[in-house]
Amino acid sequence: MDTSTSLAREQTSRLHRSLGAFDIIFLMIAAVVGLETLGQVSTYGGEAFTWALVLAVTFLIPYGLIFAEVGSTFREEGGAYIWVRTAFGRGAAAIAALLTWVTQPVWVGGSMAFLAAETFSEHITALSPGSFADYAFKLIFIWITVAAAIVSLRRGKWLPTVGALLKVGLLVFFVLTTVIYAFRHGTAGLSAGSFSPTLAGLFGSVPVLLFAFLGFESSSSAAGEMKNPARDVPFSIFRSCAAAAACYLIPILAILLVIPADQITGIGGLLDAVATVYSVYGGAAEPLLTLTSVVLIVILASQGAAWMIVSDRMQAMAAADGSFFGGFFGKFSSRLGTPVRVNMLSGVVATVFLLASMQITGDNAAVFGVVLTISISTFLLSYLLVIPAAIKLRKVDEPRPYRVPVSDRGFTILGAICFAWVLLGSWVAVFPGTLEALFGLDYSFTDIWGVSQATFEAFTLGTLGVLLVLGIAGYARGARVRNATPLDEKSLV
Repeated sequence: MDTSTSLAREQTSRLHRSLGAFDIIFLMIAAVVGLETLGQVSTYGGEAFTWALVLAVTFLIPYGLIFAEVGSTFREEGGAYIWVRTAFGRGAAAIAALLTWVTQPVWVGGSMAFLAAETFSEHITALSPGSFADYAFKLIFIWITVAAAIVSLRRGKWLPTVGALLKVGLLVFFVLTTVIYAFRHGTAGLSAGSFSPTLAGLFGSVPVLLFAFLGFESSSSAAGEMKNPARDVPFSIFRSCAAAAACYLIPILAILLVIPADQITGIGGLLDAVATVYSVYGGAAEPLLTLTSVVLIVILASQGAAWMIVSDRMQAMAAADGSFFGGFFGKFSSRLGTPVRVNMLSGVVATVFLLASMQITGDNAAVFGVVLTISISTFLLSYLLVIPAAIKLRKVDEPRPYRVPVSDRGFTILGAICFAWVLLGSWVAVFPGTLEALFGLDYSFTDIWGVSQATFEAFTLGTLGVLLVLGIAGYARGARVRNATPLDEKSLV
């Protein structure tokens, strides 16, 4: 039974069906395959590749299967918000949607803008940290991603599409160049022992790897704008997951082949490796590196835009459904078919987080690492609700265009495996160093993060505390929308 509010049903009627199967694939590759995580995870050396391979097999495969079924079965606009609401009610859905949505402006304003600015400053024109030009560049970057999310999806989808093609093309060119470099100059001294997994490597890399692999189901946030979601969701999830595995595993290995692990930085890891291997092109290396930097900035902007396109739609549907303030943010433009008010809110949140991040003591690399981890923590925490909801929805009697060929118990086991990984990643992201201490591993917090543990936890827990208050206040203020029409509030609890 449809328990959506009258406002939600009204907004759904404004949607324009413009997403085909390949549009969805490009949108997900643009959003989920993150070049900014390649350097961060590669700092763990050869075992980063090992753990990425382990996660690809034990997490990405069951995760893709689960959400291919759920996304093709429950096809309403709003994606994960609708799934959690159906399973556990609006209160839980409101928190899950908020955590998913806010990840994107925090990530764009606090991580992506810094990476884009660092790339511009290092390889195009120097920007003095904290200068007017530095602030201006980062603010312009943020609002370009917002503008791409505001325009109609029929037009706005082209920035993510171009970004996805550029991303894959850049990675292919980088890997081929790395092969040429390795033949001419050798490698950075990796041995079989470099790939041996350790607990320290697991605890350090798993949050970043999960962040890299999660999000392919988010295209269902725009399910009401897909031409054929029952067919296209499984098709796009399987292909984009496979593309993601290749786009992470191969470049991570390429970075490690040419840059010693102790010289890799999270913010510059990929471009440092690119600069090294481009030496094979002689005099053309410098202009080629400048061109690559421009392409990377475009890719980063397209990635931010892709995430805002999908996550803003989910939050707008949550608002229209009475789960985020009084319905003001639940309006879709009748002309554009986009949630302009939430798009603008995302831009404001990204700007505020940028300004807050600029006040952290430390260099760009330290700020990038801290804020990326905050984004990871909010994103992973949302899946502690979304994955159990997916498991519970297996029991709902609905026609399933795609069904994972396992029993209900087997489906639950797949979900439990994914949940266990996300639980581990969430703990490590919010409280880094605690598991290392439990297992007696050396862990120098300031050396690793570039800031004190007090600063890190104040920023992380402060952000989560503000979000909790915002979620409760938003749900309370949405009562007027929820009570506007009689609703069947029964869930599967």
